[in-house]
Amino acid sequence: MKKPPTQHHRACVPGLVLALCMSASFSLAESKTWNFDKDKAQGLPPGWLSEHTGRGTKGNWLVLADPNAPSQPNVLAQTSADNTSYRFPLAIVDNTNYKDLDMSVRFKTISGKEDQGAGLVWRYRDANNYYIVRANALEDNVVLYKVENGKRIPLAPKGTAPNTYGVKHKVPGNTWNKLSLKVKGNLFEVSFNDKKLFEVEDTTFGQAGKVGLWTKADSVIHFDDFTVDGK
Repeated sequence: MKKPPTQHHRACVPGLVLALCMSASFSLAESKTWNFDKDKAQGLPPGWLSEHTGRGTKGNWLVLADPNAPSQPNVLAQTSADNTSYRFPLAIVDNTNYKDLDMSVRFKTISGKEDQGAGLVWRYRDANNYYIVRANALEDNVVLYKVENGKRIPLAPKGTAPNTYGVKHKVPGNTWNKLSLKVKGNLFEVSFNDKKLFEVEDTTFGQAGKVGLWTKADSVIHFDDFTVDGK
């Protein structure tokens, strides 16, 4: 005598919503990589916005060819050398909305006398409110900040004194490096060249927001393989 179908088999018979049967295999996470290789040179990629925090001029973001790019042939470059100190050019991906995520970017510092900083932006609300972590080739350190009402405020790593300014770490100039971040709730984990450096905990911006890239002052930086995996 033929056995009746189990509960699992009954749930997946034809006529029911297929997604119910596949729910164990799929999540709401979305993974996206921007390598700029199919984007038109001499302009921002489609769907990207040039924004600006602080003083000075906006950044000059454009797709350029770089023969040493991690993925060939193009990079996204910030090329303006305006050396205004409190000046932060941003390249923001419009129509993104992430709360928890893994993100990374490969970057190469080209020049900058005032600064040589390259950063990742997340939970971006507007040009005056977001989180950013950056690596600096002139200072040889990695620091995580919140920008709240236009004021950039460093956040001390967990387990350190409240006024601790990131961590000291060699950031080679004119070399491709990788800056990475994991965000889960109020906890942010920072890695450099796949080595975990520190964690920060903060509750200022708890909602999902846009993501993007960051530089400071006269930092001329090339970016490649910007990857975001989250929801």
